[in-house]
This record gives sequence, C-alpha cells and structure tokens, in this order.
Amino acid sequence: MGIVNVTPDSFSDGGRWLQPEVALAHARVLRSQGADVLDIGGESTRPGAERVPVEVELDRVLPVVRELAAEGAVVSVDTVHAETADACLRAGAVFVNDVSGGLADPEIFATVAAHQACYVLGHWRGEPATMNELAVYDDVVAEVRAELARQVDAALAAGVDPGLLVVDPGLGFAKDSSHNWQLLAGIGTLQDMGYPVLIGASRKRFLGALLADRDGTPAAPLARDRATAAVSALVAAAGAWGVRVHEVLGSVDAVRVAAALKGRSA
Repeated sequence: MGIVNVTPDSFSDGGRWLQPEVALAHARVLRSQGADVLDIGGESTRPGAERVPVEVELDRVLPVVRELAAEGAVVSVDTVHAETADACLRAGAVFVNDVSGGLADPEIFATVAAHQACYVLGHWRGEPATMNELAVYDDVVAEVRAELARQVDAALAAGVDPGLLVVDPGLGFAKDSSHNWQLLAGIGTLQDMGYPVLIGASRKRFLGALLADRDGTPAAPLARDRATAAVSALVAAAGAWGVRVHEVLGSVDAVRVAAALKGRSA
C-alpha cells in the first residue's frame, strides 16, 4: 500500500504532494514501482496534528481519487470521516483506511457496509492532538487486540462484510517506541483474531529513535526507509497481509525476499 499524503503538514513529506497534479504524478510512480493499493489521505494524523474540516479534506483527495480510479488503480481513501469515505467510494475508491477504527465517526461503518467496500480498521485511543497522553498499557498486545476486537464487533453489527475487513494495530497511535516493537513482535496474536493484518511502520518515530546518531538525535524521516523495508520483510515473513509505506521499491523487494524464503522453508 503506497502512501500519498495530499496534505501540507504530514510528518514525512508535508506539502510535497499537496497539489492534485503533483499528487497524481507521485501516485503513478508508486503504482509503477509495484504498489498494489494507493492510499490517498487529506488529513495528517501525526502526533499533535489538528483536525481538518471535511470540506477541505474532500477538496484535497477527491480529484486524486477520481482520476486514479479512472486509470484503473486500486484506490484507498485514508479518512476517519464517513462523508469523505462515501464521496470517495462513489468516485471509485474500493478501500477505506480508517485509523480511528470507527471511533472518530461511527457512521463510517454503515457507509462502508452500504458500498460493500474493503475496510481497514485501525487501533487508536484518541485524537492526534492528545493521543500521546493515552500511551499507557499493562500488556499492549493483549489490550490492542481486545480494543480492536471491540471495534470489529461494532463494524460487523453495522453490516461490514467480515471478508472485506483488515485490522491494523496502529503503530504510533497512542503508543511509544516500546509498544510499537512489542506489537510487531506479537503480530501472531493479532493474526489469531482471524482477519488480515496491515502494518504501517513507515518512517515512524520509533524507527527514527532506533537509528539515532551518537548524540541521540533521531534519524530524519527520509533516512528511515531502509529500516522500514526491514520491517516490511519481517512482517511479510510473519504473514502480514500488507504494509503501508512511503517508499515502495524497498518494501516491494523486501516482500519478495520474504516470500522466497517462506517458499524455500515450506
């Protein structure tokens, strides 16, 4: 899943793809490099980010979604808003990637169900502006699984097709570095829920901390792509359904390596 941030303030590439024609060109490059799904987002969910009105979000993403879908791309809209999801699904998107797992806008479940869309249900505990304060767990893997399961039950009750449901542990959303590593190590526990698992580690702060220089300065977001690819290889080998990444080529190669290794060990 290739990331296209049509935003001025995303943590890794804020503003680079804000103009629709530039976002489209970038998305086409990601697709040519092997992205199976293009995830188009118009609202930054980095820690501390402010919410964006739906009208602004739609102005950013709808032209990009419509054009890519017309070209035959498999398009996902990265949104927590039912109204945005509905408009983008009508424009040809087939996935809704909801990092809030229905907590930001419970109507999104009914929207997804009405369109029979694929739905990525992410784990979070609150708004980006305050989520760091909520990163408190006794057993992060067990608690994330339980909280995901609660939202899965709500989605199914609203008519979301279980065969079109993917879960995402929400790395970085109300999690510190230790929590993120524990969730990656515990991916099997998440898979035991019975749904495909999407991992979104790309360029996140815990990788920057891992790659910090000698004086403790975290690696810059663009310097985290090799570590992202390493995560992609490891979670692919562990059976993840997909990885959501900014830089596609490295993760495509990483997933191929994981598949080859699994084939030899089968």
